[in-house]
Amino acid sequence: MADRAETSNRTNVYVDMVGDLFHPGHVALLKAARTFGERLIVGVLSDEVVTEYKRRPIMTLAERVTVIEACRYVDEVIPNAPERVTIEFLGDHDIAVVVHGDDISPDAVEEVFGPAAAAGKLQLVKYTAGVSTTDLIRRCLARGGSS
Repeated sequence: MADRAETSNRTNVYVDMVGDLFHPGHVALLKAARTFGERLIVGVLSDEVVTEYKRRPIMTLAERVTVIEACRYVDEVIPNAPERVTIEFLGDHDIAVVVHGDDISPDAVEEVFGPAAAAGKLQLVKYTAGVSTTDLIRRCLARGGSS
């Protein structure tokens, strides 16, 4: 708890993500999110949560957490982050701002970030086009595993 006392006077920003096959688009999101405050907290979604709406991640949760923790914009990582960002979760982690890419639909905003959006705490930042985990997987498959 000493860490929380030391950081309570700083603005905490929150991003949740899968972080699979960490790439420049992820870095751009985290860099943009960091501009909204002094500390960036990243929630890494579990394999089970991600599999419900996407595909099973290629990297394990532990691998994704390790890579995201190494990013210079990140101050703290929360493994197995909740699927829905609640006011209670924001309060528990002293989060002032929630950030997500602007590629999210209004329905998804309501489903995942509804309480944060209603409280005026959600900020959408420009999505980095041209690179995604899905694109990276396609590239690997197209190359047939050759080096």
